[in-house]
Amino acid sequence: MSAGPMLSVRRYHDELLAHSHDYPQLVFGLNGRLEFEVQGHSGCIARQAVMVVPAGNHHLCASQAGSDCLVLDVPDLPWLYQQLGEHTDASRRLLERPGALALGQHHQQLVDWLAASPTHDPLVARQGALLLLASLSSAGAPVVASRRLPYAAFDAHIERHAAHPLQVADLARLAGLSVARLHARFVEESGITPMDYIRQQRMLKARQLLRETVLPIGEVAERVGYGSQSAFAAAVSRAFGCSPRALRREAGDN
Repeated sequence: MSAGPMLSVRRYHDELLAHSHDYPQLVFGLNGRLEFEVQGHSGCIARQAVMVVPAGNHHLCASQAGSDCLVLDVPDLPWLYQQLGEHTDASRRLLERPGALALGQHHQQLVDWLAASPTHDPLVARQGALLLLASLSSAGAPVVASRRLPYAAFDAHIERHAAHPLQVADLARLAGLSVARLHARFVEESGITPMDYIRQQRMLKARQLLRETVLPIGEVAERVGYGSQSAFAAAVSRAFGCSPRALRREAGDN
């Protein structure tokens, strides 16, 4: 690891990333959902959440619909002692415990501000790292475990009923929330609405069927809830930037 921290905004996709590195890392959600697992600790990283990846810990992550995160690669222990002073021990303890944590609104505002800053500038990276580490490890920092929306249950429901009309009320019942509260939670955690999420899941299923089966395109459209093949083609084009046929052909080429 270099003498200074590395702070960057990174885009994650549906390709599974699996590796480890010899420095601690903090992954802060900006938008979208990033499924993450580190040393048996799993979590969904969205807004107001951070994943702690200790040095040397093997971890996996992927985002079906795409996710943007602010990532802090933390230098070694001597750098922490030199820069953080009295906050060092608390930061070290934070960076040694793998898992997802929830952030308070003030922390998220700091994350958003840094994400919009020139993070390639060494001074911005250093000061940003110090602000994040000091605020997260301070005694009064509102960093607590959080009960997130049951995305696995949502995904299973959408998968089972993808060919039929789906209502946001269905997801609200699964979450035990009102429709209004579910909408607010979705926007807060994922940066999208529940209906956007349903559309995304349908499109992911459509892409899978186009790439992995020889079903006629009209049948694929029906299986993901589109009665009109032209409406299905328009939805695929919005989601993936190409037609259903081109998406299928691309998979064959690969």
